[in-house]
Amino acid sequence: MLDVKYKDREYLKGYDLDVGLFDMFGLKVIDLIPVRKVYILVTDKGNKVLKRLSLDEEEMDFLDSVFSHLNKNGFNQMISFDKTKENKTYYRWKDELYCLMPLVEGRESEYANPIDVDIDINAIAKLHHSSKGFSPIPDLKDNRTGLIKSFEDSLGKLKLFKELVSLYEDKNEFDLIFMDTVDYHLKQIEKSIELLEKSSYFELCNENDKIAFCHHDLAHHNILIKDEIAYFVDFDYAIFDLRVHDLCNFICKVVKNFAYDFEKTKNIIKGYEIYSKLDQRELEVLYALLYFPQDYVSICKSYYTKIKDWEYASFLEKLKDKVSYREEREEFLSKFKKYYLL
Repeated sequence: MLDVKYKDREYLKGYDLDVGLFDMFGLKVIDLIPVRKVYILVTDKGNKVLKRLSLDEEEMDFLDSVFSHLNKNGFNQMISFDKTKENKTYYRWKDELYCLMPLVEGRESEYANPIDVDIDINAIAKLHHSSKGFSPIPDLKDNRTGLIKSFEDSLGKLKLFKELVSLYEDKNEFDLIFMDTVDYHLKQIEKSIELLEKSSYFELCNENDKIAFCHHDLAHHNILIKDEIAYFVDFDYAIFDLRVHDLCNFICKVVKNFAYDFEKTKNIIKGYEIYSKLDQRELEVLYALLYFPQDYVSICKSYYTKIKDWEYASFLEKLKDKVSYREEREEFLSKFKKYYLL
């Protein structure tokens, strides 16, 4: 848990761990421990998590209002923010925003563990259900109707990468694998866009009961489990969107651990539907989203635009992994279509 990687160490250098900052949260700090991209603070008011924010003040105020709405609806399975002396959920210190959260002494969810997956999907369904009645603010964390444009942007980027890499005189192994696989994935993106356009996507985006507050970054380390209850952390990428977008995100992260075992997806959907039934139109949109090769697109974007500060070997290993399960993924999509759509 306390292993801090090089890229995290570089990020942690941007923190200004000043007594004046701690004082604005009313804390006396006894000790501090770096973990990933945050600091655990041992304080006179218990253990806390200090985080340097990528969100702006408007986005933090928005999250605070969403959390208040969730709490009023009986949902408290997210790590909330401590307030400053000014009754804010953040404090600007030397041109950086910081927030403080209570430390939940739980463990990270393990997606290879079916019991954890059941606990997680229970919490995701409750999160979505409890967000009903909140009115999203246009253009602020509101992704309704934005998926097709996003997929088209990814299509354009991959085509650009292909054009650029084709001009390289000295292609490394990553480049060679990319050039060998990019056309296949371009076709998958095009198919995903086609499926969305032929579906009831835009219609669903105008139906309030199909829209939810989506975490949108359901990596296993963003769900902590304590006493068999899941708690969500890190809402930096949270948005209002179709609830099946979040569901797709979770399914994709889980099934990779099981060689795209379709039965795991059936169990996830079944667990979700304990709280809220998905209609046929939503399943059609979910299929279109699952068709999009998110993993492949993400690693290629990260490598060719230098978004991630990883070693070359790490990029290469991840790309090899993404392209290795093509047949399993195709079988998974075929089974989904036959079971839910035919």
